[in-house]
Amino acid sequence: MRKATISKVLFIMMLMLFLVLAACNSGSDDTGDSGSDEGNGESEDTGSDSEDAGGKIYDIADFSPIKEGEPMDGGNLNFGLVSDTVFAGTLNLNFYSDVYDAEILDWFDEGLLGVDETFTYTQDGPATWEVNDEGNEFTFTIRDEVNWHDGEPVTAEDWALAIQVLADPDYDGPRYGNVTNIVGVEEYHDGEADSIEGLEIIDEKTLKMTFKQATPSLLSGGIWTYALPAHIFEDIPVAEMSSSDAVRVNPIGIGPFKVESITPGESVTFTKNEDYWRGEPNLDSVTLKVIAPETVTQALETGEVDMVHSFPTDQYPDVEETLTNVEFLGRLDRSYSYIGFKMGTWDADNGRVAMDLENSKVGDVELRRAMWYAVDNDAVGERFYNGLRWNATTLIPSFYEIYHDDSIEAPTYDPDMANQILDEAGYEDVDGDGIRENPDGEELVLNFASMSGGDTAEPLANYYIQSWEQVGIKVEKIDGRLLEFNDFYDRVGQQGNDDPDIDIYAGAWNVGTDVDPTGLWGPNVIYNFTRWEDEENTRLLEEGVSEEAMDLEYRQEVYREWQEYMVEQVPVFPTVYRAELAPVNERVVNWDIRDEAQELYRYEVGVTQEDPVLP
Repeated sequence: MRKATISKVLFIMMLMLFLVLAACNSGSDDTGDSGSDEGNGESEDTGSDSEDAGGKIYDIADFSPIKEGEPMDGGNLNFGLVSDTVFAGTLNLNFYSDVYDAEILDWFDEGLLGVDETFTYTQDGPATWEVNDEGNEFTFTIRDEVNWHDGEPVTAEDWALAIQVLADPDYDGPRYGNVTNIVGVEEYHDGEADSIEGLEIIDEKTLKMTFKQATPSLLSGGIWTYALPAHIFEDIPVAEMSSSDAVRVNPIGIGPFKVESITPGESVTFTKNEDYWRGEPNLDSVTLKVIAPETVTQALETGEVDMVHSFPTDQYPDVEETLTNVEFLGRLDRSYSYIGFKMGTWDADNGRVAMDLENSKVGDVELRRAMWYAVDNDAVGERFYNGLRWNATTLIPSFYEIYHDDSIEAPTYDPDMANQILDEAGYEDVDGDGIRENPDGEELVLNFASMSGGDTAEPLANYYIQSWEQVGIKVEKIDGRLLEFNDFYDRVGQQGNDDPDIDIYAGAWNVGTDVDPTGLWGPNVIYNFTRWEDEENTRLLEEGVSEEAMDLEYRQEVYREWQEYMVEQVPVFPTVYRAELAPVNERVVNWDIRDEAQELYRYEVGVTQEDPVLP
């Protein structure tokens, strides 16, 4: 066994990825983002002219992602979590399922493996690793100085327990699919084995994982790196873990700050972890509180919060010159927005989607294709977001420059084409009211689920509804309103309970670090909210992580075919890629909003004075 080595092919592939992504991160025009966002954010990519858009068009390349400086000793930081709803409070990396809980977790917990700018695992994290020549057997060694917040050492048993919990049939979280490549996991999940064959605890700090096959994904997000403290969870039934006090009231981690107190759904107070393995944090404490999108500007202006992670980009033109006590950082966000079509339900007994096109109002691919042609996402990017969002084309964005295929002809705004497609597919206005009936001559009304939040949410939802009405498709908001975040995802199917009244929905994904899209669009993942699958989609997803895909050109061709196939089948269509803006009070230093190969970590964040700078 050789330390930190892989097959020659995998090494060459990772080297090429490093070179490409290094260029992406250098500030060139083709900047992109890991796993979901693509594009360069320039006005030429967003269609209509800036005068029609109603204001100045911005370029995300003009914003820095980092703010450096020399901090004072100690101090408190006030962090705003921008949301129009309470946070769920599932505060453990093995159980959480939404971005708001993730923002809280970032302050007090972390994975056991470090990553570099290509999102490839390094030897610089809480654990080091060795891999065999075949690339399917990893041996991890957890550093001696890595401890839980209660002082107990992080052990190989803790890491193994996390994987066992994810594989347990009583596990109620969304991460089972992240561990199925480990030998014996599926047998353990199905009750055919009492233990997981591919997990071997060698000693207190050493864990060996054996995978079914070496894949190009293993070193860039394909290994589950989050431990679970066995001394706390081993006596809690798996079915009760996610609702236990250990997750919701007194969570612990290994990160730079400890949870001091939680006001459920509203705020979290952290104190510094003096024994953090990287070093003692600069700050004494952090106070995190939920801030409504409508009041975020006021909270920043008055110093109620020093910073927010994701500022509503539609508000930026209004505060660019007036919010003088903050510096706006920016980056390409690791997410994209999309319109999804509901074509089935979740089969919990078999752990997979159950497609039912016959009983879905949007089961006809021609209807879905026409609805894509009916919307102008170029205009959306400029008119609603002043260029800080822009038209999306495929489900693999150009951050993955070696995989994204910009030659694919995805539908763009063309209402004449939408009308032609609908006419040819038999959707006709039978009664002359301007609204089309379905090919059987029956009334067609589609119920649309969209999230509330910020000034743009309502007019944007109305824009899509009006665009579809212009080509004769009647779409109505579900329950006549927008849904708050938690209600939206519960009803769309995050817990497997698909609301049968929802036909289409407007969603967004914060995507992982590996290009493999299986975790969102595979047949056995709960996050595939469309509940659409077919053999060709499954074949291509499997080919993308096969041993043959260790060859870069082969993998590129597989994902080119997959992108093209998803454009043809339209189970969803991407709408816009996103930029993220993060305002930071002038007293805050050493804040780095990148999540790849950060130069600065959260233990280094600090303030230069006791009180926030005011305008």
